[in-house]
Amino acid sequence: MKKSTFEPGDLIEVTTSSEEIKGTFLPSNNKEILSLKLSSGYNLSIKRSEIKSIKLLEKHIPKVEKQIKTKTKNNLPTVAILHTGGTVASKVSYETGAVSAQFSPQDLINKFPKLKEYANIKSKLISNMFSENIRFHNYNLIAKEIEKEIHSKGDGIILTHGTDTLHYTSAALSFILEDLSIPVILVGSQRSSDRPSSDASLNLISAARFIKETDFAGVAICMHNSINDKEAVILPACKTRKVHTSRRDAFKPINSSPIAVISDKIEFLTKDYQKKENKKLRLKPIKENLKIGILRAHPNMLSKEIENYNSFDALIIEGTGLGHIAVEKIDQKSSENEKILSSIKKLAKKVPVIMTSQCIFGRTDMDVYSPGRKLQEAGVINNNSDITTETAFIKSAWLLSNHKKDFYSLWKKNLRGEINERILPEHYLDEKEV
Repeated sequence: MKKSTFEPGDLIEVTTSSEEIKGTFLPSNNKEILSLKLSSGYNLSIKRSEIKSIKLLEKHIPKVEKQIKTKTKNNLPTVAILHTGGTVASKVSYETGAVSAQFSPQDLINKFPKLKEYANIKSKLISNMFSENIRFHNYNLIAKEIEKEIHSKGDGIILTHGTDTLHYTSAALSFILEDLSIPVILVGSQRSSDRPSSDASLNLISAARFIKETDFAGVAICMHNSINDKEAVILPACKTRKVHTSRRDAFKPINSSPIAVISDKIEFLTKDYQKKENKKLRLKPIKENLKIGILRAHPNMLSKEIENYNSFDALIIEGTGLGHIAVEKIDQKSSENEKILSSIKKLAKKVPVIMTSQCIFGRTDMDVYSPGRKLQEAGVINNNSDITTETAFIKSAWLLSNHKKDFYSLWKKNLRGEINERILPEHYLDEKEV
């Protein structure tokens, strides 16, 4: 087929041997592929060899966005929106085919005009990355930017963030930002902002409302409460996990309740939350050269898997059930299990070895079965705890950075709401919500 003369952004109809497809023409580096953005917001690639014809339906005319003039209102809080990436404040560039971020206050007001009803907006780009690329360095950088905003007398902060590791960052900021006196709300988006089903608008505006209308202080997460666009939810920073790859209500509290639900009104679901008060923020950053490992227990493990962490500063073992890993010889072919126990014992003499559970809900209990008791005798800690694996990873790094001498005594204490003394029946994720 001849090379197309269409320009990025043109609406075209592509006819193949089996169907007709309408979409917006996107640029592609692959000459053998034609790329379209469908009305659903998804991108589709079609082999040019399979295309019979292409028809132009509508020529793309770049729109000049009308600028909305905004004035500072004395009756509204000043909210800084700090960006680290993700899709919350982005739009499609048909010249490149990419989702490009918009970071100025004016851009945000243009994109989400309802924001100006709840806050005087400031905006700053900290970094622009996929959240899986984040490192301890980035946590410290974000914390320093938050400190600057607090010193400038801001009333609240919204941090836009990719969803994949958003719950790691919320936990990290909870520990690093000691004596935080204002709200810091992390907001993500499961759906790209160019898609009709995007959750960016509700999440961002709900976070601004929550800052304006409540006395909450501290770190929290704001995401969709269901698959519809009726409610957002404020979630605890150290007790939340992403439990679905794509649903807009992917974030759920673990062994805990949401802090509040935002719909037509804001309803707090707990009275036990940090409130705004005059405190002097102290930054307690994480040492950037620390090596913290996470090892997931599985059948047919090898002692070498434990030994791989001999040069690390701490190891989180995400065990099975109540907190187990294969450590017992049950027949002639399972002697490797005893070697695993020996390797754990050697490692635990050098660095903290911390047990969590793959089960997500519930707590560890290594007193029930003999493998758990053997693990405790070998030096493994975190018995009878419901801390999540992700928060255990962050807490271990923070304690080693700031309280290394008191690591084992402080590990048992609930420092940032990461450990529950009691888990209530309603804290379990109802199967209807899955």
